[in-house]
Amino acid sequence: MFQPTFPLRTARLTLRPVTVDDLDDVYAYQRRPDVVRWMLGAEPRTREQSRASVLAMAGEDALRAEGDCLTVAVVSDATVIGAVELVWRSERDRTAEVGFVFHPAHGGRGLATEAAAALLGWGFGEVGLHRVYGRCHARNEPSARLMTRLGMRREAHHVRSYLFDGEWADQFVFAILADEWRSRAAPG
Repeated sequence: MFQPTFPLRTARLTLRPVTVDDLDDVYAYQRRPDVVRWMLGAEPRTREQSRASVLAMAGEDALRAEGDCLTVAVVSDATVIGAVELVWRSERDRTAEVGFVFHPAHGGRGLATEAAAALLGWGFGEVGLHRVYGRCHARNEPSARLMTRLGMRREAHHVRSYLFDGEWADQFVFAILADEWRSRAAPG
């Protein structure tokens, strides 16, 4: 089992497990059409749907087996401003997928990059991951930019590869290897 020693701290943020007390903050961004715009099959959530989401995320506190998701609340000034997750895609290949969602009111200051970098650092350092990848709709420019800022390279452009809102959509795949992460994070 892999579980961070919580809380994880960065210069401006605290990353910790999601709790039921986070409902108001999570609902504040899950109900927004601009937040769920690029999520497959997602619509703005009702408060009850957000409650179910928070309960599910609260149980995602460690990577116990392949397929598990570790979701951490990203806290700034005592407010949950988003969440970052790692999904353990392959134990044998030591591969995970990164995901993230943030309240737009906290955008433009590098907070999402800071939070995702902290979780990637934990994954490469403590879990011993070899590769982390992320996917996004090809028109989801903010997500593509975030993965680029993390040092991930765009490995694939899947053309009309999945149905999104009833239309065939393109998808980008970004990835970074452990040695690339370490060389990126090395001083000098």
